[in-house]
Amino acid sequence: MARPWLHLCICLQIPGFCTNLLLLQTPENILAQTNSKTEILCELKKEHAGVYWYRWSQERQNFQFLIFSSLLGKATYGTNISQDKFGVHGGNSHTSYSLHISHLHASDNGTYYCSVSQSSQLLLGSGTRLGVVDVLPLPQKTTQAPLSKKPTRCVTKRKASSKKGACSPLVWVPLAASVLVLLLSLVPTAHRFYRLRRRLWLRIHRQ
Repeated sequence: MARPWLHLCICLQIPGFCTNLLLLQTPENILAQTNSKTEILCELKKEHAGVYWYRWSQERQNFQFLIFSSLLGKATYGTNISQDKFGVHGGNSHTSYSLHISHLHASDNGTYYCSVSQSSQLLLGSGTRLGVVDVLPLPQKTTQAPLSKKPTRCVTKRKASSKKGACSPLVWVPLAASVLVLLLSLVPTAHRFYRLRRRLWLRIHRQ
């Protein structure tokens, strides 16, 4: 296996690693707790002979080879890489591979890359940043905004008056005022009618 020239190719790309859209890595970020385990998925869109996994450590400023998984499922580990800690699982279609990391520790912090060799070039995935902490932060509580009271409008008064019916003052006060005006307008007419009736009665008795 031509791992030495692959290492050289990678080293020439530091610090600006070349990523390729033919390799899709998920998730982009992982925050895990100490002594737990995690998984990184790599999807391939071109034919390949196997998948390499590397880790870039910002603190130590080095690019470390972790494991190579061939199409036959054979795994080759890098120097001082524990087989109990790292493992690669591949799908039947050879287009999806996942890197499993167990017994997480602070030394596992870094950015993990899957890569394949294509035409004497090393294509890198988009990278997955892994952070290991002793205690995971608590999820932020979502505060619900207080319900705003609906403003009282004239609609409310109209609804209230419709419920009270004819007994509501809004109904009988205008009605009473209308009746009073009508009665006052009938007083002069009634007085004229009374005077006319009296004149006719006096004229009849004089004859």
